[in-house]
Amino acid sequence: MEGIDFRVLIVVFPLLAAAGWAVFNIAPVAIKQIQAFLNKS
Repeated sequence: MEGIDFRVLIVVFPLLAAAGWAVFNIAPVAIKQIQAFLNKS
């Protein structure tokens, strides 16, 4: 069981790191776009 859990972590951790990094980079732009959209209406 430990070996399986360890392998799952090895696969999942980089995916989570990449997703987190993408969100970290995209969030400020997304927030600006949302604010601009709300200000229009």
